[in-house]
Amino acid sequence: MSAALSNDAASQLKALYAEMQPRSLYPLWEVLSALVTPKPRSPAQVHRWSYADARDYLLRAGDLISAAQAERRVLIMENPGLPGTSSATSSLYAGLQLILPGEIAPCHRHAQCALRFVMEGEGAFTAVDGEKAVMRPFDLVLTPGWQWHDHGNTSTQPMIWLDGLDIPTVLHFDASFAEHLPTAAHPETVPPGDTALRYGKNMRPLRGTAADRRQGRQPLFHYPYAEWRESLLNLARTGEPDPHFGHALEFINPADGGAVMPTISAHVRLLPGGFTSRPRASTDGTIFVVVEGRGSARVEGQDIPLEERDTLVIPSWREMVLQADTDLVLFGYSDRVAQEKLGLFRELRG
Repeated sequence: MSAALSNDAASQLKALYAEMQPRSLYPLWEVLSALVTPKPRSPAQVHRWSYADARDYLLRAGDLISAAQAERRVLIMENPGLPGTSSATSSLYAGLQLILPGEIAPCHRHAQCALRFVMEGEGAFTAVDGEKAVMRPFDLVLTPGWQWHDHGNTSTQPMIWLDGLDIPTVLHFDASFAEHLPTAAHPETVPPGDTALRYGKNMRPLRGTAADRRQGRQPLFHYPYAEWRESLLNLARTGEPDPHFGHALEFINPADGGAVMPTISAHVRLLPGGFTSRPRASTDGTIFVVVEGRGSARVEGQDIPLEERDTLVIPSWREMVLQADTDLVLFGYSDRVAQEKLGLFRELRG
């Protein structure tokens, strides 16, 4: 409400509200301005997690609880503006998972879509519906919604990766389901790399053939660092950086050319040393990982240092400027694809 009421009208309204409340009826006019806002007002805060600090806590946890006991030994990266929600943004989750040598994170599947961005270690695997992907630093591995997946570490060193999921989105729709396989690991169904051979060369099995029908909804789930880094470097050789993004590439589902998963978009950027981006804000809150280099992000007048393997969350509609002290490579994921499907996505470029 905006106009002033007489004392009599105000007291009568107050009594009316009290009478309606037991019947779960409330006046929209009292809260309309908070529900239909002129611009996004995310409670999420800009926040950076130091990888060195998180790694230390994660390894200490590894001495105390096994992957089998925990099911998933993960430290949640909870946004300080969203306490108690286990969320990095209003729609996305982020966490750091540890698998020690010889461990298996048991096989399960769930409605939530997930990505794994490898932070440290080499030689562990993620298996999706029985196909293994051997993981190396800065590989992107997908475990799409409702596909069986397990993780195992046959190497001699700890493996740590970032888990990114749409948990808050699925919870918002009250659509969470999960199942566990009776055995710890899914039986091997095809040799490692089978999906890459079918879908990784800008070709795909002919629609409707037996080879096409055998695949799940997500035909390609492993995007190796060696491949995407080379593609990013080749892009940088061919032209000037975009003023807002630098050199940027989006990960796609090769079967349809869309985002990697129905609710999560993922991309990488290369900002040349000395480059400063133009200001930009967008409605998709984004979680970034610093892959290479050093720099800073200027958000709301604050300069946030960017060091290798640190994680940074930029909530919806926060204007950001990126500064690259050296060549700076970033990985990022957001809910842009879901917003675009709903007609909600907007951006503002300065």
